[in-house]
Amino acid sequence: MNKLGIDTLDKKISELSGGQIKRVALAQVLIDAPDLLLLDEPTNHLDYDAIQWLESYLKNYTGSLLMVTHDRYFLDHVANRIFELSFGKLYEYQGNYEAYLIEKAERDRISVEQEGKRKQLFKQELAWMRAGAKARTTKQQARINRFEDLKENLHQVKTDGQLEMNIATTRLGKKVLELKEASYSIEGKTLLDHFDLLIQTNERLGITGKNGAGKSTLLNILAERTPLDNGVIEVGETVRLAYYTQQNETLDPNKRMIAYLQEAAEEVKQRDGSQISVAEILERFLFPRFMHGTLIGKLSGGEKRRLYLLKLLIQQPNVLLLDEPTNDLDIATLTVLEDYLHDFSGAVITVSHDRYFLDKVAEKLLIFEGNGKIVSYFGSIMDYLEQQTTNKEEKAVKMKPQSQPKERKKKLSYNEQKEWETIEDDIALLENKIEELTETMNHQGDDFTKLQDLQKEIDQTEQSLEEKMARWEYLSEIVEEN
Repeated sequence: MNKLGIDTLDKKISELSGGQIKRVALAQVLIDAPDLLLLDEPTNHLDYDAIQWLESYLKNYTGSLLMVTHDRYFLDHVANRIFELSFGKLYEYQGNYEAYLIEKAERDRISVEQEGKRKQLFKQELAWMRAGAKARTTKQQARINRFEDLKENLHQVKTDGQLEMNIATTRLGKKVLELKEASYSIEGKTLLDHFDLLIQTNERLGITGKNGAGKSTLLNILAERTPLDNGVIEVGETVRLAYYTQQNETLDPNKRMIAYLQEAAEEVKQRDGSQISVAEILERFLFPRFMHGTLIGKLSGGEKRRLYLLKLLIQQPNVLLLDEPTNDLDIATLTVLEDYLHDFSGAVITVSHDRYFLDKVAEKLLIFEGNGKIVSYFGSIMDYLEQQTTNKEEKAVKMKPQSQPKERKKKLSYNEQKEWETIEDDIALLENKIEELTETMNHQGDDFTKLQDLQKEIDQTEQSLEEKMARWEYLSEIVEEN
């Protein structure tokens, strides 16, 4: 539980936050150590220390693991087989996330190429049909039938849609947001302690660190939803702020999607100055036209989050506050959101535990370590974590007491001499046994039970060989000295 960031072991479940309850549930599942572990978005509500620990734990898990996740680094480090559910079909890929991207790109390329050939053939057949082909002969009728089949099979290729997020932003002056000597505490716990922060135009700031250390509170302060205990916040006159919180604003389940967006704007201005309708922007945001009249109450959780994000963006903000934006958004949406943020002509301040997302959108980090301690770091979150690991290892080496060298034995004992005379033959026998067992496995076929038994025997033999080799090295050093 401590590894997952749960240190209030004396509290009742009813006293915990939603995120804490989910971490307790995850701990309970891991303790059960089932043969098949099913995890749905396991990294949500975990800080980066807990995610790194969970990665290491699952990589060495002896059972099988099936998980749904949007965390791409986590997926890359843990998974060795990926299934993609796309337009009602399930595609299988061998390997991690990087291998999946390569194979998927190739599959899409081949599909598009085949679709192009079908379209070209269809044009030729259509010209023949329009020339007045008559079904007078069997040969002609067969060609007409092929034409009809070809017509039905056009437009079969479906790929992930693209979110065309080229919505305009309003002009932002030099002065954006500034905190001076900011202090804030809650329930006797210090979150900010005389903290200074200057947000400038085109800022790309990532905020991460321990849960409960004040990351979301800082966003609430910047959005002027939470007043400071002490200090000053200054907001530029041209700031037009949008705050994407972890919870959607209250969405009327009986309101239709298009009406919800029209509350913000009837038309949306693009970067080139042109105007497009709300219906068009919905389509570009992967909501097909037939869905526009759908009641919000019938949307999935992810669709509601995407609709909520779209409403914020069509109001043309120039400062974005994003609180855990990767939760509940699929990878396709996240990829395009990252591209949009790259071209966004304003300031972006993001709270996230998603290392992949932070690496793509943040140029500077604020690391919340707790008790009001906040560390600034220029660089990627992966570089920061690697640096922290190195520092811990160096510290452990310095603290480790220096052991006194053991006095080396002068000569072999009687039993050791007997052992030395036969140890090389023993090693050869073990090596031969491993080769024979491996050869047997290669010809075993699909008998899974027998394969398991053989693998277990090989593992035990390899362990014995390692012990023999270590023993040979020890004895040979004594022999050489004499």
